[in-house]
Amino acid sequence: MAGGVCCQTNVHTVSQTAPSPGISLIHILPHEAEISSVDSSSGPSNYSRAASGPLKDVHVPTKLMENFLEIASDNTNKDIETCGVLGAIFKDDTFFITSLIIPKQEATSNSCQALKEEEMFAILHEHSLFPIGWIHTHPSQSCFMSSIDLHTQYSYQVMVPEAIGIVMAPTDTSRAYGIFRLSDGGKKILKDCPEKEFHLHKEAVDGSPLYGDCSNVYINSCLRLEIFDLQ
Repeated sequence: MAGGVCCQTNVHTVSQTAPSPGISLIHILPHEAEISSVDSSSGPSNYSRAASGPLKDVHVPTKLMENFLEIASDNTNKDIETCGVLGAIFKDDTFFITSLIIPKQEATSNSCQALKEEEMFAILHEHSLFPIGWIHTHPSQSCFMSSIDLHTQYSYQVMVPEAIGIVMAPTDTSRAYGIFRLSDGGKKILKDCPEKEFHLHKEAVDGSPLYGDCSNVYINSCLRLEIFDLQ
């Protein structure tokens, strides 16, 4: 992530007709945006291309993960997962994440399920946003994607091939977060998998990992982030 960035955060209520008011966090910087690629050298194998061609770049606001951890802190302290949905605009052949939606949800220490999904899709539709992925915590687990996480990730990549899954693992001393995407082989496995609970997946035919770090994701210090908390 970009380091040493000095920014001021203004907080105010968002006026909107979505199901619930949200909080808008606008990052005001004294200089032009600082953009850096995500260091993924410590995670699973990297890949950046789908079978249909190169993936578009995805830009993530500098404060996204920090803001999400603040919202999830009460649950994290209780060893309960928290999830959120990421909305993006598409401009200049690039996805820019501009919204974080926290849906009504039910969760345990190792699972999280969004409720009343029509509310978050209403916000995405109203603001003309692409569902570019999701973010969730592993309060007491390491930074990885479980079998259920992989199914959730598949549902997003079916809608948008560039969709990402961010895992926040505050107690993992070796890796605090990961930004992941299913491989082509992983998508084929998940497409044909009927299981719903925690389970093992078979290996991809080509022997590749089912998921890996994203190499087309960049941290952007000058993106405006709106947070819609529907809980």
